[in-house]
Amino acid sequence: MSFLGNILWLIFGGFLSGLGYIVGGIGLCLTIVGIPFGIQSIKLGVATFAPFGKELVEAENPYGCFKIVFDVLWIVLFGWEIAILHLVHAALLAITIVGIPFAMQHIKLVPVSLFPFGQELRPKAS
Repeated sequence: MSFLGNILWLIFGGFLSGLGYIVGGIGLCLTIVGIPFGIQSIKLGVATFAPFGKELVEAENPYGCFKIVFDVLWIVLFGWEIAILHLVHAALLAITIVGIPFAMQHIKLVPVSLFPFGQELRPKAS
């Protein structure tokens, strides 16, 4: 079921959302200061391509004590806008019964878009 959900997700906007994350991440990686943020943006883009069948988990954090600083900078500069967009898309999709599974995927992406350092979407354990 998650395969079909991911295919429909890509057709109806997931591809453009993921591509936007990746293009933004590449733009951030053009500066030395933006590299950690660009890597997280690209990670979000890959997760956005196929969110069905995945769960939010704590990941290994290579940034150590800078994780909190990076998360605060992310929220102030990028995260709140991305989270609001996911919430708006979820609200619009939840209007119809057919859109509810897609709305739930947008809700799943909100915490990752707010705090991308140390979190990721991984396939669910069967």
